[in-house]
Amino acid sequence: MKHLLSINDLSKAESIAILDTAQELARVSDGPMKKLPTLRGRTIVNLFAEDSTRTRISFEAAAKRLSADVINFSAKGSSISKGESLKDTAQTLQAMGADAVIIRHGASGAAQRLADSKWMSGAVINAGDGTHEHPSQALLDAFTIRKHLAKSGEDLTGIKVVIVGDVLHSRVARSNVLLLAKLGADVTLVAPPTLLPVGVESWPCKISYDFDDALVGADAVMMLRIQLERMSEMFFPNAREYSRYFGLNGDRVKSLKPTALVMHPGPMNRGLEITADAADGARSVIVEQVSNGVSVRMAILYMLLAGAPEGEIIGINREVGAL
Repeated sequence: MKHLLSINDLSKAESIAILDTAQELARVSDGPMKKLPTLRGRTIVNLFAEDSTRTRISFEAAAKRLSADVINFSAKGSSISKGESLKDTAQTLQAMGADAVIIRHGASGAAQRLADSKWMSGAVINAGDGTHEHPSQALLDAFTIRKHLAKSGEDLTGIKVVIVGDVLHSRVARSNVLLLAKLGADVTLVAPPTLLPVGVESWPCKISYDFDDALVGADAVMMLRIQLERMSEMFFPNAREYSRYFGLNGDRVKSLKPTALVMHPGPMNRGLEITADAADGARSVIVEQVSNGVSVRMAILYMLLAGAPEGEIIGINREVGAL
């Protein structure tokens, strides 16, 4: 595995290997010494042309826990804000000796363009490109679901996941559908017709416009943020009506199975797609998703940069056990 640009880059075996590796590396985060020497001497660049809190900090924490040197490079305060091209930025990073670049960009395909070019030789990790994909978010979501609802080393066969909200503008939704289906889960998308992308019928999932009906038998409910910053027109009459038909509230949470999980990739629009009592309730694993993200992103960096053969976990037990 040279890059991580899309869930389609991963086989089922590779996906499970990342989740298993993350489970082992989670012991580092839970231990007294939160570091491994694995990537000592490597340089990792966080290249974020869009605002981010969870993903950027999560990747930074993951890299530092593997002892890598981290350079944070944001659009604001850099030459990107002056109009510097992606090519010139990449060549600058190559000159600085970057071993990996974690890129978030507003243009769909930017990560692929960077990886396909000869501008730099390091690994490229897609941290979200336009409305295309966000593979590491899907991996941490799958890790969270498996941790609660399946055994280690297993896939997600038989688990019903409902993804609700602004699918049209969501890179998280696409990556989650592809990965969860690959792992055997039964995935249903719920949204008003105006918030579903063209061609969604070809995705490996079911489509529903009835939230309450889709919740029957659900094992996990993943709410998506309404991305108002990407909307140039109205996609629903008003916030109150959207919340009524497609928002997760206390009553809908009570209708769920006792073991069902409430999830959200963040940041949340409280009171719009999810109410405070649903977000902060006993079923919610939203905060846990953030902590799991560090372990999963450690696993991604480990498998890309530590030279582990595909589908194998090499040396982790030994390294973690030595702490």
